[in-house]
Amino acid sequence: MHRLGLAARTMISTNPTAGTEEILVHGVAAVCDPLGGLYLPETGMLVVSDLHLEKGAAFARRGMMLPPYDTIATLNILAAVIARYDPKVVVSLGDNFHDRRGSEFLPENLRSMITDMARGRDWIWINGNHDPDGTTDLPGISSDELIYGGLTFRHEPSLISSKGEIAGHLHPAATVRRREKSVRRPCFASDGHRLLMPAFGVLTGGLDLRHRAMQGLFRQETLVAHLLGRDRIYSVRYGSLMG
Repeated sequence: MHRLGLAARTMISTNPTAGTEEILVHGVAAVCDPLGGLYLPETGMLVVSDLHLEKGAAFARRGMMLPPYDTIATLNILAAVIARYDPKVVVSLGDNFHDRRGSEFLPENLRSMITDMARGRDWIWINGNHDPDGTTDLPGISSDELIYGGLTFRHEPSLISSKGEIAGHLHPAATVRRREKSVRRPCFASDGHRLLMPAFGVLTGGLDLRHRAMQGLFRQETLVAHLLGRDRIYSVRYGSLMG
């Protein structure tokens, strides 16, 4: 599900927890937000993943034209979720830009949007496979991973250790049946030990939780998909998802 234009329809609720779902990841409280961010109240941290900023520009550099509005739409949604929680720290879990040159050629008005959002808070860019060299002339610091508040934040999930891991990269999505229709949505996926983040970028697709790339990452008996609805999170156990 692409979310292009969602920012224009997004309303900031007077109740910050409206439509959210609070879960535990390795004993740490985490709030799944329907806008696609994960808020950790104990540390005041907001986590997003796979923004894929400047995806349209990256395709244009290769001669493939996409609508040039993906970055502004993604940043508008990010601004909305930051306004909702006013976090002390923002962590972006890799593939922040769609390619190595994205942050270098980011238009000044969009660069200013990020600078405004980062003002007064710490900002950490985790390096991803699309943007392994970090960012250019943007606030914050770049790192391959972060260990903070009892959790480990990285772009790609580890095949060695899952306890307390928050990762991106795989863009989890899940399908459920609702009113005789099948509905597919991006989701937070967690078995209580590891959590995979949904892709935040509006032009970024999803990979089904039953895909072979997900095999071995979760304990299926405790795995829950927390699906992003229009204005709330829908939590569905893995066994109840459509194959």
